[in-house]
Amino acid sequence: MIETIAAIIFGLGLLFDLLNVSLAGLDGVFFVLLGLCLLALHRSGIGTAGLCTGWRRRRS
Repeated sequence: MIETIAAIIFGLGLLFDLLNVSLAGLDGVFFVLLGLCLLALHRSGIGTAGLCTGWRRRRS
């Protein structure tokens, strides 16, 4: 879910940068940095779907 939000924010940053738009002082660089922060949170495990993912599940 967080990676989808990050992709949308990257798209907004790209559009703002291409169109030279600034929204209340927030430009394209702000949205790129916000997207990178969201991707870092996703990679660290915050916002993932479940607690046990991948090959780390215990066998019974």
